[in-house]
Amino acid sequence: MEQQADDDLLLIEAYGGGGFRLMERRVEGGVIVLPTGFYPLDAETVSDLGPGHFSKLLNADNRPEIVLVGTGEKMQLLPAAVRQFLEAEGIGYDIMDTGAAARTYNVLLMEHRRVACLLLPVE
Repeated sequence: MEQQADDDLLLIEAYGGGGFRLMERRVEGGVIVLPTGFYPLDAETVSDLGPGHFSKLLNADNRPEIVLVGTGEKMQLLPAAVRQFLEAEGIGYDIMDTGAAARTYNVLLMEHRRVACLLLPVE
């Protein structure tokens, strides 16, 4: 058995202080992370989220099998409109605090799963 290198994977390197470190760059605020790239998010809290924030996931070349949603310092329920949108689009999702979502994303990506995440910032 041979271990595969994860050097080319877009991993979440760090989070906190109101942002994230991705590809050795600091990204302020919320972010959508896909295996192929990351996109700034104009939402700071769960109540700011709407279906439009998830549009990048639908346009992804390799549509994710699961979306991890990091809701900030603690796990919070998504707005009903967002839940209904994701379910109507057939996108599986899991809600957790941002730290757990970032760590879980990295693990699933290293397992070569089709995963994406939407992360709200934490201090």
